[in-house]
Formats: sequence, C-alpha cells, structure tokens
Amino acid sequence: MMQSIRIAVTPRRARGRYGVEIRHRGFTMLELMAVVAVIGILAVLAVPTYIDRIVREQVKTALALADIAKPPVAASWSLAQTFPVDNAAAGLPAAEKIVSNYVSAVAMRDGAIHMTFGNRASSAIGGKILSQRPAVVEDAPIVPIAWVCGNADAPDKMKAFGENRTNIPDSLLPAECRAQKR
Repeated sequence: MMQSIRIAVTPRRARGRYGVEIRHRGFTMLELMAVVAVIGILAVLAVPTYIDRIVREQVKTALALADIAKPPVAASWSLAQTFPVDNAAAGLPAAEKIVSNYVSAVAMRDGAIHMTFGNRASSAIGGKILSQRPAVVEDAPIVPIAWVCGNADAPDKMKAFGENRTNIPDSLLPAECRAQKR
C-alpha cells in the first residue's frame, strides 16, 4: 500500500538569537509617513479657517463698544431729524478715549460710528476701520433707527446716512456686516 505524504506549508517566521521566534508588529515607515502627510494636509486646511474665525469673533466683540454712541444719535434724529457731526456734538469723549481690548478709537462723523481696531486686535485687522451707519425712514422720524454694519445694505425703504469707511475684507467680517450677494 501506498502511503500519502502530507507536506504542510506554513509561513516562515523569523527566528532571533537563541532560536526565539520574532513576531513583527507595528507599522512600516511608509505607513507612518502617509499618516503624517494626511495629518499635515488637514492642519494646513484648518489653520486659516480657524484664524479667520478668531478675527470675526474679535470684530463681533468690538461691536458692543459702539452702543455707547447710538443713544445720542437716536435722540438727535427723533428731536431734530439731524445727526451729530462729531463726538463732541454727540456729548461723547474724544475718539481716542473710547477704547476696548480690540478697539483703539471710536469716532463719529455725521451720525456714522467708525471704530478703529488696535490694542490687542489681530494683526489682520489692526489699524482697519469698521463703520456702523444709521438707517432711517426719512419722512417718518418715529420709526426707530436701524444700524447698518460695515458693507451690509440698508433695510428696504430706509436710507443709510454717513460715510462707510469699512476697509476690513468681507471674509473677516461677521455675517451681519457683509454685503449681501444677489
């Protein structure tokens, strides 16, 4: 009778010193480099977006400082249908005295409030100006003033007064201060 011979094929394993079997675990250098490359690409894409968000938050935080100049403008409009020509006419301190963490001056010209960024503001907006302009219904002074921020358009049937000196790029402005694309 013939006997069949069985040959078992098993994967070859490396043997180290003294015949101890070595198992290879972990990643190859190529796999690690691929992971690092992917992480690097994601970081390059995320950092500018994160920085823009920080700048937009600084602008949004600074908007509250203009609230001290809004009541005199509203009072002037409701009483005489005119706007204060400057800080002194509105009963406000000099522009350089109205400051905050991100704003170095708040100046009023013909009812418009112009905030100059400085102090601890990001270098992307340092020295730049954001304007807030009063918008009114000219023949109905009882209608409250709407404030137009930056490059935004005045509401329908309202007219914005004062010059818009905003020189901050739209991408760094909060949504309420951007020009609407039609």
